[in-house]
Amino acid sequence: MSGTPTAAARRRRGTGAGANRWVVLVVLCVSLLLVAVDATVLHVAVPAVTEDIRPSGMELLWIVDVYPLVCASLLILFGTLGDRVGRRRILLLGYALFGVASALAAFADNPQVLIAARALLGVGGAMIMPATLSILRQVFPDRRERALAIGVWSAVAAVGAAVGPLLGGFLLEHFWWGSVFLVNIPLMLVSLPIGRLLLPESTGERDGPWDVVGALMAAVGLFGVVLAVKRLGGGHPPFDPGTALALLGGGGLLAAFVRRQRRRRRPLVDLRMFARPAFSTSVGCIVLAMLALVGLELIAAQYLQLVLGLSPLETGLRLLPLTVAAMAAGLVGSHLLHRFGPRRMVCVGFCLTAFAVVLLTGMGRHDNAGLLLTGFVLLGFGLETTLFGAYESMLSEAPASSAGGAAAIGETSYQLGAGIGIALLGSVMNAAYAPGLAAVPGVPSSASAAAGHSLGEAYEVADRLGGPAGEALRHAARDSFVHGLHVTLLVSAALLVLGAVMALRLPRGMECGSTAELPGPREAKAAPSVRAESIR
Repeated sequence: MSGTPTAAARRRRGTGAGANRWVVLVVLCVSLLLVAVDATVLHVAVPAVTEDIRPSGMELLWIVDVYPLVCASLLILFGTLGDRVGRRRILLLGYALFGVASALAAFADNPQVLIAARALLGVGGAMIMPATLSILRQVFPDRRERALAIGVWSAVAAVGAAVGPLLGGFLLEHFWWGSVFLVNIPLMLVSLPIGRLLLPESTGERDGPWDVVGALMAAVGLFGVVLAVKRLGGGHPPFDPGTALALLGGGGLLAAFVRRQRRRRRPLVDLRMFARPAFSTSVGCIVLAMLALVGLELIAAQYLQLVLGLSPLETGLRLLPLTVAAMAAGLVGSHLLHRFGPRRMVCVGFCLTAFAVVLLTGMGRHDNAGLLLTGFVLLGFGLETTLFGAYESMLSEAPASSAGGAAAIGETSYQLGAGIGIALLGSVMNAAYAPGLAAVPGVPSSASAAAGHSLGEAYEVADRLGGPAGEALRHAARDSFVHGLHVTLLVSAALLVLGAVMALRLPRGMECGSTAELPGPREAKAAPSVRAESIR
């Protein structure tokens, strides 16, 4: 039976990891930390970049967005390519490309070069992200150890998200803006030889040709869908020609990609994984969790700065408990999973997050530090608990031969959930915020319409008006923003409760050992599914 300790030990020896698997985990976590930091480190450097190379508004938007856009669209391509040609090989190539692109970005002297460098960083990130998870899946065949490894991996991801802006702010105080990219190069120079020496090589099935056409269809389709979601999140209307074309074109290509994979004898992505309730449910939970988190973080940062008047540094410190709680949840996630099983862990994580979101509706025009601290701690712990359980279940349900494709699907779900969250919750926020400024006494209708775009723009309009009218507009905008925040939090809580209901489809107990391979087309009807005994 595949779940026995003997079989697990045999697989561990087969990976070449043996006693060094924890060292391998350290190397993989350094890779993840680098990619996670680079996703957020540029945010604080945007003013310095604008002042130095003077990009247009559209160019600045592409400088910020091209990295996650390219990374999300290529995850499936490089995840499945790693299954074919070797996951370590793809990871090391990603290291090299990441280092070269970082140097190019650091010394960019015009917006076009910086955009191209950020796009190359996205390609490198797409090569690194699924490779880390798929190698982790291969090196830790025993599910107990793999749960602990995923906990450490997810804690490092939380650290990277928080360290990015802090590291960027420190470097900008002492060096020029290019230093936020240059810091990647020493880490890459160390990671390349260490990774080549310590990381084991692994592949999936190599029978038949690799589906190049299918890989390109998935990449272009995902690019279109993610671009459309980002445009919606940026305030573009759904029927804007660019948004509609990207959405319809990307969605059509993804639909064609799914049909193509179902017809192929050796598909690029084995869609039978989605027939497993634990796998498909885990993917859905990742999307819902990220959908709730990213939009809330964006709105919370605006609330802290524009309503409470905190500085960017004070805002970062207020949000830091959320990250610390997420790190703690990642580190204890393995113990929680063993004790409660995937179903209860993910369901309780969603419920705890929903409770935290409802608690945060107590935020008003005045600072309540205790409420914010409690809400952010519960939010970070609950959400990371949810993501940990979902990622672990998804990765364990996927066969080892498709680990790269499964990891890519999980990371793509993460990126899509984040993009949809900004678009959806941002739209809810705007819909609840704008009506409160429609008829402010003493304020012209044109000024009210401009103030209805955002709270920051409302403050600018109020400053231009001055006098009682400006003060009235400022107070009305602040009250409308708080009202919109409460509505958005309640919508987010409803989505989290939906996630808790969805999580009831996950397995009740945690299964020992490794997941058996998916049966082939001929064996699917004849071979019964073999399951190891659940841990009680």
